[in-house]
Amino acid sequence: MAQPLKSKSGPPPADAPVPGRAWLMLALATVGFAVNFWAWALLSPLGPRFKDGLDLSSFEQSLLVAVPVVVGSLGRIPVGALTDRFGGRVMFPIVSAATIVPVLYLGLAGHDSLVALLVGGFFLGIGGTAFAVGVPLVNAWFPPARRGLGIGVFGAGMGGTAISALTTVKLVDAHGMATPFLITAGVLAGYAVLAALLLRDAPGRTVPTEPLARRLAATARLGITWQASALYAVAFGGYVAFSVYLPTYLKTDYGLTQADAANRMAGFVLLAVAMRPAGGWLSDRIGPVRVLAGTLAVVVAGAAVQAFGPALAPVGTVAF
Repeated sequence: MAQPLKSKSGPPPADAPVPGRAWLMLALATVGFAVNFWAWALLSPLGPRFKDGLDLSSFEQSLLVAVPVVVGSLGRIPVGALTDRFGGRVMFPIVSAATIVPVLYLGLAGHDSLVALLVGGFFLGIGGTAFAVGVPLVNAWFPPARRGLGIGVFGAGMGGTAISALTTVKLVDAHGMATPFLITAGVLAGYAVLAALLLRDAPGRTVPTEPLARRLAATARLGITWQASALYAVAFGGYVAFSVYLPTYLKTDYGLTQADAANRMAGFVLLAVAMRPAGGWLSDRIGPVRVLAGTLAVVVAGAAVQAFGPALAPVGTVAF
């Protein structure tokens, strides 16, 4: 955000080496991102099951999987502001611990009606705000010339959605509805403790001195804020929307089983995870505009092919 800041030291030069401790902080932040995204995506693989079991309409099923995504996205604004103020060392354990509550609620009591699921899904959105904690934490540890790679590696933590896709349905089938939620809650608790003990903010972290409202107003006046938001909505927003709805799409249009659809969705996510560090590395070297233009061109081509409803193997799979 645009704001007056107080800092004990200036930013590192663009070609400054990456300190060894930065890689440890990056690893911890990436794990935290993955764990919280795992929790954030718990409802998506179960969407078809809830549709059949609770006799939901297609709109109600879509709403169910969309609520955590929307709340997680909008919640990044206040969580990001709190991270500016208190640092990732404080906010990562707090966000992880807070996400445990809706996870336990959904697993133990909140899955018997649409209203209960929507309430649980609303608060499950807290897990999605972890992105706004990790980005400034990682940015502060890496010099500008290496931030693409740093954020790319951190962004691979969205693979937590693949963990959910690969395990949730299988665990429910084998051990009951509560099992994946209890396991995820336990992992969240373990990470919250680990982050509280080991995570550190970068030396010389800047702390805002102006009120939040003034900082938000200053940020809103920057053209790059809206440009980047629009690009993020199209690129990552489209990815999230497609990944959470993909199991339903595959089950409805291609007649796949719930487990098979979830596995294919996991493959879609894993490919995106693998490309994030590559995209960050390329952005450091040839610039983000070129990387983004090339990426969107490939997405448009894949979407155009899939719009004609090709056979899943091999054309549809390649398009996805």
